[in-house]
Amino acid sequence: MHPDFINKQYAFAAHIRDPKTNPPPAEVEARRMAIYSEFFYNNVESFVSSSFPVLRELYEEDQWHAMVRDFFSRHKSTTPLFLEISQEFLIYLQSERNLENDPPFIQELAHYEWIELAASIADAEIDFSQIDTTGNFLEGKPVLSPLVWPLSYQYPVHKISPNFQPQEPEAEPVCLIIYRDSNDEVGFMETNPVTARLLQLIQEAPENTGKQHLTTITEEMNHPNPDVVISGGLEIMENLRKTDILPGTRIL
Repeated sequence: MHPDFINKQYAFAAHIRDPKTNPPPAEVEARRMAIYSEFFYNNVESFVSSSFPVLRELYEEDQWHAMVRDFFSRHKSTTPLFLEISQEFLIYLQSERNLENDPPFIQELAHYEWIELAASIADAEIDFSQIDTTGNFLEGKPVLSPLVWPLSYQYPVHKISPNFQPQEPEAEPVCLIIYRDSNDEVGFMETNPVTARLLQLIQEAPENTGKQHLTTITEEMNHPNPDVVISGGLEIMENLRKTDILPGTRIL
């Protein structure tokens, strides 16, 4: 049992979440209650739409609002911060929504769009005081920027639009890199499993040199000509230096 004023607060909040199911508190004028309901929903819907612009384009007006209203009424958010609403919506899509009538790629597309937003607001910075930006990647120890997110999807989420909606997964994983450079510009690039593995090795074993990482990849591939892999890997790392994905080598 709760005090009467708490019961009224629960009734007030329940009506704002789902006006069609939950009646408003008897003491509140319907016109005023409608203003509150519209204000709260519109704020959440606006933020979700701006956070997932491609996803928004795939739905008709009534379908989109039905989904956001379902999220607004059923999902129990764990944060009061507007900037984290997008993450709460992603959790809703991943664990609460019935996806039967949604595109098969909806969860992956939403994750990709959420990562773009997360990259833009992440607190991390590249510590250039500990990095030799002209260092030799083969002999030195490559540094992976803390503002890099290697991603792997079943669908080509970076290409999805109202005119391109694949219904079947790709035969091979779609490897992407989301990153934020030293100018705080967010970008992405499509890559391949070898580059993705290289970044994974650098992240897992930062004490190894670039040549050691490429040697590991050569052995995993059982490649007959290690020099080809090492030469190609060096070219990859030099290209990643230009985007601050690999800003340089560690200063000892």
